[in-house]
Amino acid sequence: MSAAIAATAAVWGRTQQQDFRSRVRGCLLGAAVGDALGAGVDTLSTEAVREAHGPAGLTDLTPAYGRRGAVTAATQLSLFTVDGLIRAQVRRDTGAWHPPTDVHRAHLRWAATQRDWGPDERRKDNGWLANEEWLYVRRDPPRATLTGLADEVLGTLDRPKNPAARDAGALVRSAPYGLLVGWEPQLVCQLAVECAAQTHGHPAAYLSAGAFAVIVHGLARGETVEASARRAQAQLTQRPGHEPVAEALGNALDSVRRGAPGPDALAALGDTDGEHAEDALAIAVYCALVAEDTAQGLRLAVNHDGPSAATGTLTGALLGALHGETALPPSWIAELEGRPSILALADDFAMEMTQGPALHGPESAAPGWLARYPRG
Repeated sequence: MSAAIAATAAVWGRTQQQDFRSRVRGCLLGAAVGDALGAGVDTLSTEAVREAHGPAGLTDLTPAYGRRGAVTAATQLSLFTVDGLIRAQVRRDTGAWHPPTDVHRAHLRWAATQRDWGPDERRKDNGWLANEEWLYVRRDPPRATLTGLADEVLGTLDRPKNPAARDAGALVRSAPYGLLVGWEPQLVCQLAVECAAQTHGHPAAYLSAGAFAVIVHGLARGETVEASARRAQAQLTQRPGHEPVAEALGNALDSVRRGAPGPDALAALGDTDGEHAEDALAIAVYCALVAEDTAQGLRLAVNHDGPSAATGTLTGALLGALHGETALPPSWIAELEGRPSILALADDFAMEMTQGPALHGPESAAPGWLARYPRG
């Protein structure tokens, strides 16, 4: 896996690197903006949203957790997923190459933010992200995520954590796997599936995460939403329990030709109560397919019976990876909680994936980089 990434980075020119960085920024910022947009109306019915915000529904950021632009656990976990992927790349110099373990360790660092009052300066292996004080708040993390990360036992596909958990808790943190553009789609899918099983053991939950990562992967490589979704369907065919996820993707693709976009179209894609990850995936893919622009796609993604934060997160990640950061609404980005941290992490990820050998290797490494992303 690492050789594939190194080979890809070696042939990238400056323009390609800049395009990749824009898509990484777009994906992470877009997911966070969609999360923040949906957080203010999460779990509300369409009728309740219209009563609160008018006939057009929610059209702008609205306060959640005491402020506009606040993000939920979905964004927190996505950031720690990126941190884990960077750490995996850094640790490969030691011969310890097992990305699911590094992502799991990163998610355990997130779990500490849900228990502790603030960063533990005694933990020298925390790196910079776990020392960001703004992350030490609880923003409605799914129960399965908390219980799955309540101990240090690594859930696997053979022994997944929470085998009945089917919600979108693992799905909403899975966009970063798709940004591994030097990997082949089947490896991206496998990594996302293995990491999702660490908290969400129902096949529909972890296969939705795998499919979503493959779609983001295609978009980050410059493909269309439809082509990327069909590739994701193909990746699922040999995996047990894939039928609900493949059907949900098929419904999203077919629904584009069934009438005007709106809450009724989203409701037709499946349950909007947040219990099934594959339904949230279908809504996001549909919204990305029919979006006239990023803002319109995000508004569509959050104006339904819920879970608006999850579908906003997923849609934002897709549209951001598709169009890059400059397509995101600047007024929403300006109010986004944690924006400096998100941008810093996005740029670090892009630099690691394109210039990693210049930052660290078996013989030498940049001390500042290892302070940010320790090998321990």
